[in-house]
Amino acid sequence: MNVYDFDKTIYKGDSTLDFYLYCLRKQPFLILILPIQILGFVRYKLGLITKLQFKEIFYSFLKYVSNVEGKIEDFWRNNKSKIQPWYLNKQLPEDVIISASPEFLLQPICEELRISNLIASIVDIKTGKCLSENCYGIEKTKRYYEKYGDITITEFYSDSISDAPLAKIAQKSFGVVGDKFIPWHEFENKGVGSSIQKEFLLFVVVGIVNTFNGVVFAFLFSLILNSTIAFILGYGCSLVISYILNSIFVFKHTLSIIKFVKFCVSYIPNFLIQFIMVLVFLHYFHLNEVIVYAMAAALGVPITFLMVKFFALKK
Repeated sequence: MNVYDFDKTIYKGDSTLDFYLYCLRKQPFLILILPIQILGFVRYKLGLITKLQFKEIFYSFLKYVSNVEGKIEDFWRNNKSKIQPWYLNKQLPEDVIISASPEFLLQPICEELRISNLIASIVDIKTGKCLSENCYGIEKTKRYYEKYGDITITEFYSDSISDAPLAKIAQKSFGVVGDKFIPWHEFENKGVGSSIQKEFLLFVVVGIVNTFNGVVFAFLFSLILNSTIAFILGYGCSLVISYILNSIFVFKHTLSIIKFVKFCVSYIPNFLIQFIMVLVFLHYFHLNEVIVYAMAAALGVPITFLMVKFFALKK
């Protein structure tokens, strides 16, 4: 039999996230739960709770969704087109879909596609409580053996390196990138590049947060201080927050004074670029302070990323 991951493999995107956003559009008040979900994510990343506990916090929005079954039916009516055409062409009756997404969400589309073999995370559709381990990584292999014993996997397809345990027990395994299949050993090697891309994207996200912090701090300081001094103080405050966020969420490092000092050194080129921007556009072209601070903070990102990754927070 052939085994397939679901999200970003045979489905274009993340079905759980798509369904959450669909519910948010139908019931906008669910946004009130977002702070709790974000706090749960932060606690998970800090190692204060497990991934399973975070998932339960995220799924808690289900308690407030009216007619969940009807919404799932409507969701797939609008999202069935996101099933990859290449899969529909390859599909066989004995295919197995194995996914970390909730079983209640994938069951309807699998039935519609006449896929009878589904392994997924078991989540209470009414409360969001997880009734099984998160079907992820080695848990997928465990669940496969429990259900199918030693039946050989002929071909395995996934978009994620986390599925390596399943890939290793299949006769043939492929990494999926869109509609392209890459032999698993090549896909694993590409994972290093993908990891850097992921780190860079997270670094940019932290940079956006840091830009906001820098603009706010600089503006507040400018109410009582010279604009240049205000910029320096605002930059310093945002730098401390940036170090904490990058260490925890991007490069997965413990906090230390030495690393913070090296982190600050890594930002010297970025600081010089921004400082020159402030001098030129604020003092000579007299642009709005907030606009100048925002423009300055947006520059130097690639250089700073390389400095932080390979100097300050090098593994």
